[in-house]
Amino acid sequence: MKDIFQNTKSIAIVGLSPDFDKPSHKVAKFLQSKGFKIIPIYPKEDFILNEKVYRSLEDVKERVDMVNVFRKAEFTFEILKQIKKRDDVKTLWLQLGIVNDEAMDIVRSFGLNAIQDKCIMIEYKKMERL
Repeated sequence: MKDIFQNTKSIAIVGLSPDFDKPSHKVAKFLQSKGFKIIPIYPKEDFILNEKVYRSLEDVKERVDMVNVFRKAEFTFEILKQIKKRDDVKTLWLQLGIVNDEAMDIVRSFGLNAIQDKCIMIEYKKMERL
C-alpha cells in the first residue's frame, strides 16, 4: 500500500461533502494536510476546501492519480466508465463500507490498483507508523 501512496499526487474524491462533519470532508482535509492535491467531485458547490468542485470525473482536465469514492457501491460502474475514458488514473479506492467485487475485478483487468472497504485516512496513518 505504501507504493500506492508514494505514487499518488492527486486524488479525485467522488462524493466530497461540503459539510465539515461528514467523513468525506474530514478525510479530504486530512489528505490535503499530507500534501495531496484533492479534486472534489460533488453535484453542488463551487469550492470545497478551497478547491474547485467538478460535477463529474469527466469534467476534470487536470491529472488524477487516484479516485477515492464516498458513494454507494452501485455507483461504482458509472465511475468505472469515467475512469476508462482517462489514461491517468492508477487507483480506484472505495471507502470503508463500500464493497463491489465485480467492479474491483474490472478495475484490476484495466491494470489498476483496486481497494475497497478501507478508509484511506486509516490506511495512511497505519503506513506512517511503519
